[in-house]
Amino acid sequence: MAININAYQAVLSQLKPFSAQLVAVSKTKPLEDIEAFYAAGQRIFGENYVQELVEKQAALPADIQWHFIGHLQSNKVKYLAPFVHTIHAVDSLKLLQEINKQAAKHQRVINCLLQVHIAAEETKFGMDEQELQQLLSWWNNHQSELTHVRIAGLMGMATNTDNETQVRQEFHQLHQLFGSVKTTFFNTQDYFRELSIGMSADYTIALEEGSTMVRIGSLLFGERNYNQ
Repeated sequence: MAININAYQAVLSQLKPFSAQLVAVSKTKPLEDIEAFYAAGQRIFGENYVQELVEKQAALPADIQWHFIGHLQSNKVKYLAPFVHTIHAVDSLKLLQEINKQAAKHQRVINCLLQVHIAAEETKFGMDEQELQQLLSWWNNHQSELTHVRIAGLMGMATNTDNETQVRQEFHQLHQLFGSVKTTFFNTQDYFRELSIGMSADYTIALEEGSTMVRIGSLLFGERNYNQ
């Protein structure tokens, strides 16, 4: 077991002044590692792979709040709909509509964060600002059709670089966009409040730039072995 409880406590103390939440990213990690953090008080865990999340959810305590943080294909939503709390990477209207459809079958409302592409790497997913505005404009006129999803905020991934100035600028721009979207589309909805930015390497910058939710894995669980 490679978990780092000391790092966990340190992260929590860093998050406290910002009133930010920790999503402990447990992808590829065994049940006993998650149980150890659960015993320490952690209740929010994030996973990237649908099948792995479904299996873990069935085997672990029912009060865990599961967040799906990876790229999600529409045909996989049905497997998560019975239990997932928040889906972080909604990058199309099609996906949002499918989440609504599957959540309705279980009489649930699923929190969704709209993923915005802010990084220099083209390989990262997410909408550009124009695509985001188009989705929100459609949503603004069709809210009554999507009563089983709640657009709770935005999510983004910064460029994987040691250039802290670039990372800060990307987070800052997304925070500004978050404020604009809040004012234009969600001015009276207090549920639109989450800005999911920041991972193990850049979460301290993200907090300074307005993050309400950081997604931390390797710092807590140790490096991942994808060959297992």
